[in-house]
Amino acid sequence: MTTPSRQALGIALLALASGASRLSAQAPTVTVSGVGYVQYLYQLKQDSSLTGKGHQNNFDVTRAYVNVLGKFPAGLSTRVTLDLDGRKAASNQLSIRLKYAYLAWTPEKSPLTFKLGEIHTPLLDWEEALWDYRMQGTMAMERAGYVSSSDFGAGIDGNWGYDKVNMQVGVYNGENYSGAPGDQRKDLMGRISLKLLNTDVPGRVGGLRVTGYAQYGKPTTGGRRQRVLGMVSYKSKMLTLAGEIAATRDSVTGGSFSGTAVTPAANKTGRIYSVFGVLNVPQSKFGIIGRLDITDPQTGSATNDRQTRIIGGVSYQVNPNFRLLADVDNVSRQGGNYANAFNATRSTGFLQAQFTF
Repeated sequence: MTTPSRQALGIALLALASGASRLSAQAPTVTVSGVGYVQYLYQLKQDSSLTGKGHQNNFDVTRAYVNVLGKFPAGLSTRVTLDLDGRKAASNQLSIRLKYAYLAWTPEKSPLTFKLGEIHTPLLDWEEALWDYRMQGTMAMERAGYVSSSDFGAGIDGNWGYDKVNMQVGVYNGENYSGAPGDQRKDLMGRISLKLLNTDVPGRVGGLRVTGYAQYGKPTTGGRRQRVLGMVSYKSKMLTLAGEIAATRDSVTGGSFSGTAVTPAANKTGRIYSVFGVLNVPQSKFGIIGRLDITDPQTGSATNDRQTRIIGGVSYQVNPNFRLLADVDNVSRQGGNYANAFNATRSTGFLQAQFTF
């Protein structure tokens, strides 16, 4: 083979290898992952509804998620997540629901990601990443029924300056992923989080941050649904501290859809206060968690419906895929009105575990 022929062959091989490399880089990938929460609970307060006035004493699977993630050329991605709900359905069987199913597009070198489908709502996915103990239970706003982690809609995620500014905004049905789509009314939700100080934890929840969230919409058949929340948080590898205050307003309307004017019911205003912290003991696998939630669904009323929840526990990170938590969850009600339906879950001890794959 002559020297020019060798050079031509070499150039062709290099071009082929370069083309193959580009095709490989653009090849779609599909990954499967999951997370599950299992627990043992012991009811510390006696439950008179049980035969013999005993204590609940049960093993359970409270939640499990299976994620299928797809990445494709040109910044396209997909996600489908199945939610195996440990809360028993009417048939006394575990229920399976679709939690997320969406298409996302991030244009090249763009700080924005556009999503369409059954997508994350702006607050809870971010807040749960900050708290990092979803295995214990839901956050204060979700536990009180004011927000959900997923809904049907379209949204935009934004990230500037390596998460110095992290934003999410979207238009949603407003009836949550577990509810029917509802009527023509929609909810607008948005969150923005600003990093004031860096720590040794990067990403959207690390550092000293101020965060705001707002939601405005109308429930099915009309009325008002508003939420406004402010939070200050700090997260490092050793310490997480956060405090939030939220205001809520809800009303409903009656009447028909014929265009006749309807009269809204009196507004129901509420307040949520939540403070939580995590201390990861240095040079160990142990962590200490604490949380205080105060939920007042009708501020200024005489209904004695304000609830105070105190959570405390100790965790142990067995390995990156397995964590244990021993904790006590105690709820008290304003005025001490403990009907048995409430007393049954008023004070509970848990041994909980989280596993991922």
